[in-house]
Amino acid sequence: MDQQYKYLLDEKDLPRQWYNINPDMPVSPGPVLHPVTKEPVSPEFLMKLFPEEFVKQAVSMERYIDIPEPIREIYKLWRPTPLYRARRLEKALDTPAHIYYKYEGTSPVGSHKLNTAVAQAYYGKLEGLKGFTTETGAGQWGTALSFSCGLFDLECIVYMVKVSYEQKPYRRSVMQTYGGDVTPSPSTTTKSGRAALERDPNTTGSLGMAISEAVEVAVESGGEYKYSLGSVLGPVLMHQTVIGLEALKQFEMAGEYPDIAIGCVGGGSNFSGFAFPFLYNNFTAGKSTRLIAVEPTACPTLTRGLYAFDYGDTAKMAPIVKMHTLGHNFVPPGIHAGGLRYHGMAPHLCALYDHGDIEAVALHQLDTFKSAVLFAQSEGIIAAPESSHAICAAVNEALACKEEGTEKVIAFNLSGHGHLDLAAYDAYLGDELRNYEYPDELIKESLKSLPEVKL
Repeated sequence: MDQQYKYLLDEKDLPRQWYNINPDMPVSPGPVLHPVTKEPVSPEFLMKLFPEEFVKQAVSMERYIDIPEPIREIYKLWRPTPLYRARRLEKALDTPAHIYYKYEGTSPVGSHKLNTAVAQAYYGKLEGLKGFTTETGAGQWGTALSFSCGLFDLECIVYMVKVSYEQKPYRRSVMQTYGGDVTPSPSTTTKSGRAALERDPNTTGSLGMAISEAVEVAVESGGEYKYSLGSVLGPVLMHQTVIGLEALKQFEMAGEYPDIAIGCVGGGSNFSGFAFPFLYNNFTAGKSTRLIAVEPTACPTLTRGLYAFDYGDTAKMAPIVKMHTLGHNFVPPGIHAGGLRYHGMAPHLCALYDHGDIEAVALHQLDTFKSAVLFAQSEGIIAAPESSHAICAAVNEALACKEEGTEKVIAFNLSGHGHLDLAAYDAYLGDELRNYEYPDELIKESLKSLPEVKL
């Protein structure tokens, strides 16, 4: 009998609604606090930063929220995305496990980030904005927002973490091709950037610093620009659930259901978008899928961070939220998984992890690249360094099945391709990369600056 390798949906199968986990949360993700008063913020405060519809979605208790037709029409450029059975990887590992991956690298920008970028740009256009400001690490998010803003005739101002700006010049070129204005962060164009450079003229930058610059420009624009975030916040996670909702239909086609679902985590968007629909079935349909979030040992936010209130950025301009954090002053090493270097994590995801609904593991970068090379050689896809963390965790689980003699269904979200990350592969293949585990003493030092919150 012919073996099936991929499960494809038609455009008519594209979800018409996003799944909003708010009404199904078994524990509160905590309030959003003002960075100065440390009191719960009003919707009016959030609307100074984000489009009004985005803020409404953040507090909505509707389980499903309609996807506007203009957004669905743009989604059809690449959605629904394919679900693959990784049969050649299974053979290479000699495992009884069935391995599946949802491939988000088929989007025009090469990653899952476009699912929320299109939505945010659409809401910004409805509001009459001139444009958006944002930050980006590896460049995936900045690329997605640059493309989306161009679709709606909006400007896009991107602050890119300096080490990634230098490591990934072609990602910068793609953003500029789409019309994005890209500046390495920290820069001399903002007060927060100049302050960061005064503290350390040689800093490689961080997402926290880049967020500070983007927020500063948005706040001082007099309402012409709003700030756009590619992860962490509830509506962003919700927009990404098109991934998991499609996957549920595709597993029906495959006649199987995941025992384990895996995704890499930096801020939490691609993991949540893939995992939350399965988590809903855990909560309501008697399913028991293990949900595993994978992060780098160099930025171990969930596995070694403190669950506490912290600022979303280095300059303490962004709201305070409750999350697993390494401290807003955390400056990560220059590892190549640039999108997984945020000091915090999505509050929803942190609350679920703290509650025991999801698991988390931290992996070394040499192991992730080893798995990524094996995946490329067996399945043909060169994965983004971020996504290779999910591959590595899936490989580890498949090898555990081999050792135990158990046949489990393992699914992971391959959140993006690595065609513009070949410098990282070049460094790995040239034996230039080393494992890095962030020192306890540096985490403790960074955590000393957490805000004092009394609720």
